[in-house]
Amino acid sequence: MNSYLLKEVKDISNSMFKKNYFGVFHGSISARDSVNSFIINKKGAILDKVTEECFIRLSCIKEKDYRWNEASVDVEIHEQIYNALPNAKYISYTMPPFATAFSLEHNKLIPQDFYGHQLFSELNIYDPKDFNNWEERASSEITYFFKNNSEKLLLIKGFGLISYDRDLTEMVKKVAIVENSCKLLTLSSVME
Repeated sequence: MNSYLLKEVKDISNSMFKKNYFGVFHGSISARDSVNSFIINKKGAILDKVTEECFIRLSCIKEKDYRWNEASVDVEIHEQIYNALPNAKYISYTMPPFATAFSLEHNKLIPQDFYGHQLFSELNIYDPKDFNNWEERASSEITYFFKNNSEKLLLIKGFGLISYDRDLTEMVKKVAIVENSCKLLTLSSVME
């Protein structure tokens, strides 16, 4: 594995875990390490103090082998995004608490804070409707959204936030801004 790329992902993963964007048993992060392959956290990896053993390298073009069973449960989402979007270098699935909670009661996010407004004037919240078969539909619906929209993040009602970018810091910054905007909106509604 590319040691620089792995260190970069490990450091960001630790920060995201500390911010509660990843939970103990949910969340995933990956990085494309060549045109046809990527690294992703393994199933059951706790993303706070990850080591090289917590990641697995997979190919997007070879037949799936036993390693795919060791990868994060979100691996199909990551694979389809990498196959569909050549400019995706990093992908994360997070479940930031304020953004996820906000998604339960709203159809769109209209930030009232400076940084949120600078990033986007509004963000539609995707409703998967039926959670009973969401795992089967998620990878294709998420990829379809990204292929047909310019946004690089998707807030999904009750599920969390999927994001991708060419720059790892930019991707994480956008996740943090969405979470902070939702937090501020929630806190301001309590104070009214």
